[in-house]
Amino acid sequence: MDSKLLQSRWLLPILVLLVSSLQNWANAAEPQVPCYFIFGDSLSDGGNNNNRYTLAKVNYKPYGIDFPMGPTGRFSNGRNMQDVIVELLGFEEYITPFASAHGSSILKGVNYASGAAGILDETGKQLGRPVTLNEQINNHKTIISRISQILGEDSSTKKLLSQCIYSVQIGNNDYINNYFKPKFYTSSSHYTPEQFAQVLVEQYSKHIKTLYDDGARKFAIYALGPIGCTPYAVATYGTNGSPCVDKLNKASTLFNNKLKPLAEELSRDLTDAKVIYLNPSPTPADLLSFAVINDSCCKTGGGGGELCLPNSAPCSNRRQYVFWDRVHPTDTYNERVAQSAYQTLVMH
Repeated sequence: MDSKLLQSRWLLPILVLLVSSLQNWANAAEPQVPCYFIFGDSLSDGGNNNNRYTLAKVNYKPYGIDFPMGPTGRFSNGRNMQDVIVELLGFEEYITPFASAHGSSILKGVNYASGAAGILDETGKQLGRPVTLNEQINNHKTIISRISQILGEDSSTKKLLSQCIYSVQIGNNDYINNYFKPKFYTSSSHYTPEQFAQVLVEQYSKHIKTLYDDGARKFAIYALGPIGCTPYAVATYGTNGSPCVDKLNKASTLFNNKLKPLAEELSRDLTDAKVIYLNPSPTPADLLSFAVINDSCCKTGGGGGELCLPNSAPCSNRRQYVFWDRVHPTDTYNERVAQSAYQTLVMH
């Protein structure tokens, strides 16, 4: 047999394999969803509060000490949980905050989250003017109009939005900066914890339906974490011998117990909608890797007392801390929780 013909027969499958590998690499480089929209509070804020009248902003050192772009307004030493999820989904860049969103970057999504924001409009107002969830949704309407201008037709916008993930992680402040702040709010005198949870979930449902009417179809809605276990909660309310503030954790559990069936109800009742309930947490092994679980890494006293002091020197062993300041987790903890959330997302 001709030696050149023999070589070509050997080379052909190798070339096919090489082309196939390159195609797989190219496909892997594409994000798993075309766009990602973020609604929420300081756990997700990427800098929307930087120029607002509020104590709940952190565009100063030592925040961002481990973030490539420095202090951007993220309430962490590095990434927040949504940043990590965005990485895991395959996006090359973090989602742009609404406050600085412009150009075609909005086709990949926008981050509307605002520190101190809650489900209710009045929540967090004792700290200044957060971007309420209502305002965040109105900001999204503005972005939809801009997307339509870029794509040129409503049908293309509708198709794009139906493929995006809408992440909604909110409700913490309705407790820690509303219900359990009777000096500033009357909600605890008007409602029992059970009734208040119902009020919040009913309002939450209306917000999700508004987003659905505006084109959203894929939702990731987050349970509240153990809000009674933060260093700030423990120092403020005391624990009576418990490791955490039981009344706060019981209240957030009431909320979660109503939010989970809401996700199932909305998925059933809204045509083509998928509403995923997430309650991510690190594994027990992950938790054991943290040496300090009940204190902040940075020196606090900023904001309402829970945030890092500007230009203070933080701890050097940040990867061993759960909490960066007295409320918000470290980059390392966010990474562990995000991995848990991502696994739930990709299963649906």
